[in-house]
Amino acid sequence: MVTYFDGYDGVLCDLDGVVYTGSHRIPTAVATLNTLLERGIPVAFVTNNASKSAEEVADRLTTMGLPIDSHQVMTSAQAVVNLLLVKYSLDAGPVLVTGSSQLAAQIEAAGFVVTDTATDLPQVVVQGFNPGLGWRDLAEASFAIQNGAGWLASNLDLTIPLTEGFAPGNGSLVNVIAQATGTRPEVAAGKPAPTMFTSMAERFSMSRPLVVGDRLDTDMLGAANAGFQGALVETGIHRRADITNFQDVVVPDWVLPNLRALLREPVDAYRG
Repeated sequence: MVTYFDGYDGVLCDLDGVVYTGSHRIPTAVATLNTLLERGIPVAFVTNNASKSAEEVADRLTTMGLPIDSHQVMTSAQAVVNLLLVKYSLDAGPVLVTGSSQLAAQIEAAGFVVTDTATDLPQVVVQGFNPGLGWRDLAEASFAIQNGAGWLASNLDLTIPLTEGFAPGNGSLVNVIAQATGTRPEVAAGKPAPTMFTSMAERFSMSRPLVVGDRLDTDMLGAANAGFQGALVETGIHRRADITNFQDVVVPDWVLPNLRALLREPVDAYRG
């Protein structure tokens, strides 16, 4: 078994704030992940962003110089579709998708009828990140929920790191509907729920994976929920100084300035 860093046998890696910010790749991340792949270390990507399909994410990474197959990517869109199939029936009514066309396409591919209006009496609202959402989209979701529809969210990330700074994430848009309806989603399928981590670890036969991410509340908490160790990388949302605000919930096993640290021996300065 090939290992690296502190004896880990795989990487479960976040994307936004770890591999890229907005349209710009983080060079140290791409180079490090390529090196680990060349050494035979399995690398998989777990992202809360539901606006792109796994194929689109893989294509984007390949364009950035990291040749990845879609089999190595799991998005919260995939996770929320799996959850939808468990909790709801194909013949109980349409699904109102408040999210991207890719999310809607995945829900349709699973056999559900998709709508964008509350007048169709949807059985459930599925909300995922889409920077193109407008007031009408949020209003239709609110109307449907007030009329008794269920509500699933792909994730609850309040922010998303872009080149210009931090922008509102899906969790912020979920909060808009929550304010209008006085309720919250039944469940969010993405991180910090453990499902995506455990699924990808099983897919690539990782017995001791390291979860790498830039958020304490999703990546590091999700790692802990899955029973895995986590490394907070300081290229995105959170830094070591933020741990104090989350220490009652989660403390990362490692804090790394960037992914290049994974190619070195662990030192005390990296410990969480």
